[in-house]
Amino acid sequence: MVDPIFAQRRAVLLDAMGEGVLVLFAAGAAIRNNDVEHEYRQDSDFYYLTGFDEPESVLVLSTVHADRYALFVRPRDPERETWDGARVGVDGAVSELGAKVAFPVSELAAKLPDWLENAERLFYRIGRDRDEDEQVLRAIDRTRPRARRGATFPTQIIDPATLVHEMRRKKTPAEIELMARAIDITGEAHVAAMAVARPGMYEYEVEAVLRNIFRKHGSERPAYAPIVGSGPNATVLHYHKNNRLMEEGDLLLIDAGTEFGYYAADVTRTFPVGGKFTEPQREIYDLVLAAQDASIDATRPGATIEEIHAASVKVLAEGMVTLGLIEGPVEEAIKDERYKRYYMHKTSHYLGMDVHDVGRYFERGKPRPLEPGVVITVEPGLYVSATDDQAPARYRGIGVRIEDDVLVTAEGRRVLSDAIPRRTSDVERACRPS
Repeated sequence: MVDPIFAQRRAVLLDAMGEGVLVLFAAGAAIRNNDVEHEYRQDSDFYYLTGFDEPESVLVLSTVHADRYALFVRPRDPERETWDGARVGVDGAVSELGAKVAFPVSELAAKLPDWLENAERLFYRIGRDRDEDEQVLRAIDRTRPRARRGATFPTQIIDPATLVHEMRRKKTPAEIELMARAIDITGEAHVAAMAVARPGMYEYEVEAVLRNIFRKHGSERPAYAPIVGSGPNATVLHYHKNNRLMEEGDLLLIDAGTEFGYYAADVTRTFPVGGKFTEPQREIYDLVLAAQDASIDATRPGATIEEIHAASVKVLAEGMVTLGLIEGPVEEAIKDERYKRYYMHKTSHYLGMDVHDVGRYFERGKPRPLEPGVVITVEPGLYVSATDDQAPARYRGIGVRIEDDVLVTAEGRRVLSDAIPRRTSDVERACRPS
């Protein structure tokens, strides 16, 4: 049965295109090693418009061609399907995906010129893949001579992101439902990690708990490789080895989110492996939490991501001066960006089908106001390297980040991940389940 959501999206896009044709290639399969492929994940734009997750496929939409919507797909092949699983095939692309017409992908070179004819604007992402570029440019070359008989051909190539990514920026209620489900699963995984983590365990044992819960609830895959960093590893922003033996007195920073129905969650929690924060850890944690509260409070329609970041910076800089991490006065510390020694990343990014989701952050050089339906992260942090001899000794080796997923609403905001413990007392309680 054809899903009407994807048909609605294509209709909106066709209307926004005006006179033109769009060509969009599916994500290619990537080799992991020798003849083994990485787990396949469809290109987000392609899936957004088709709901189709097979490789070696091409979507063509046109406002000038009578059929308007074509898919080029892998044909059915019983021998290959024995090895790799069932394919939708050409007939299924029509009956299941709603294509007006469908063809074997091997016929793209022969048929694409017909779809480009009389379309002066081509929406195509040039430069992403040289082989794909070559196929499209050859099709234009084959269309150009038809001008002698009165036909036109593409004279403009426009990145389809200018339209598709703006559609994806604001989430519909159906998309928010999928994101909420991804966040609920993620929350269960984070709480389970708090309950199980103990000194003497390896980071990867906690990672296994996360991945098990993700998959148990029907998640297709993590939204990104989980970061499970204990002790000094919590100060490494994109730590990925997850192989350290955790010790008494460590903090464990987990940045992990799952994907559900092609929509991502992105949550970070930091908690004491032994179940109770030390005084220096609590001081850093409470400072980051206060910064996050300030940025969440600043999240509303009309606010900008730059303003949300500034709210965290102000609180963090004040706290860093108080704790002796940087010199004041606070205003100078902010102006001179002294805080960046311990807080070097931004506070927010868009969230959706991609964990760092699409959509413009600036318009005409100015930060873009948020609107209802936009989902962002709010994730301040503070990271004091264990080898930083300029920092007070009591704070060295402490890394804290707290990250939540926030939906901008007409009334203000809704923290979609609010059920996951983040106050110190709630976090300690979760680390010592009854």
